[in-house]
Amino acid sequence: MQSIRGMHDILPDEIEYWQHIYLTAIKILGLAGYREIRTPILEQTSLFSRSIGEGTDIVNKEMYTFTDRNNRSLTLRPENTASIARAIIEHKLLFNQQIQKLWYLGPMFRYERPQKGRQRQFHQLGIECCGSYSALADAEIIYLAKQFLDILNYHDYKIEINSLGSIKERKEYQIVLKNYLQTYIKDLDTDSQIKLELNPIKILDSKNNQVQAILSDAPKLISYLNINTLKHLDNVQEYLHKLDIQYSINYNLVRGLDYYTNTVFEIKTQELNTQYTICGGGRYNQLIETLGGSPTACTGWAIGIERLLLLIKNKIAIKSTQLVFYIATQGHEAIKYALTFLKYIQEQQLKFEIDFSNKSFHKQIKKANQQNALICLLIGEDEVINNCVTLKWLQENNQITIKNTEFIVTLQQIKNLTTQYKI
Repeated sequence: MQSIRGMHDILPDEIEYWQHIYLTAIKILGLAGYREIRTPILEQTSLFSRSIGEGTDIVNKEMYTFTDRNNRSLTLRPENTASIARAIIEHKLLFNQQIQKLWYLGPMFRYERPQKGRQRQFHQLGIECCGSYSALADAEIIYLAKQFLDILNYHDYKIEINSLGSIKERKEYQIVLKNYLQTYIKDLDTDSQIKLELNPIKILDSKNNQVQAILSDAPKLISYLNINTLKHLDNVQEYLHKLDIQYSINYNLVRGLDYYTNTVFEIKTQELNTQYTICGGGRYNQLIETLGGSPTACTGWAIGIERLLLLIKNKIAIKSTQLVFYIATQGHEAIKYALTFLKYIQEQQLKFEIDFSNKSFHKQIKKANQQNALICLLIGEDEVINNCVTLKWLQENNQITIKNTEFIVTLQQIKNLTTQYKI
């Protein structure tokens, strides 16, 4: 038996890096007033088709959808913003016009061709700020994304921003763009020809060089934005300058989900021999209303963890907790006696490991050395009879035998030692 293609196990040696990212998120996002939320990985299919958009690749090609035993159409979530919007409506989290700042980290599912940094089960860290139309909220989420990457010691990226305008403005622009591209329809690749009918604005993000050459003379979306939308974009830029954040405007920047409005942004890198988007997001002012809630302005972003780890893994210094006690025993009575010490060791939060083999002390001590333990706790027949315990300090290669009551006091001294030297 093997795992399903594109769905990987995260093994113990890798988990430490994931935990580092999770703990960094708790610290950085918690300080900014964001609280963690966890939504189900299964939702009604209509949640995503209504929010992401029928004309998107995600809905048309990539969702894992099935009919359950009650004949309901369910989908493994391909992204989490729609799920959070649903949770906000269902649980009335915006009651009394309060602002909700939420963050999440969890698995998403898309049926894509597996490749480096892109799996069919992948994980995203994201934030959602709901309840404010302010451009300051847009600037803050970009600041937090930058701060998160900087704390992880990753700096080789650039930030691009754009405005998609309101849904009304975008619809007006799409008519103009479609008319322009119709002239070049035979020169467009197959994917762009399909998008021309379903969702022309998505062609702006084409990776086809010939299509991009055609787009170079196309009308620009910014020319169709009204004064309030342009003022919002100007305010975002003002705040980014005050936050000392370097960025550029990319007028062809669009996102793959239909719910985006106004500000959108991406954080990109060239480090992996191709242009990678590390983080992407923006504003979605109509999503909650589309799903049946009250009109609510929101903004947020998501980072793909697998892709992020490709960039930062060699920059993270993971320090494992020192194995303090390796407990070696000889005989059934010794095992029972040794177990009485576990609660005292755990009270001092000292890492331990029990040898289950019942082999000779020589072989167990050898294993303790292989595990880089600080102390091998030796308990045999003599220790049981005399109510004592033998501590063998492995690095110094010396040992002492003390009474069990004295050992409990000694644990505090060992705790202080490990703390002092950050063992």
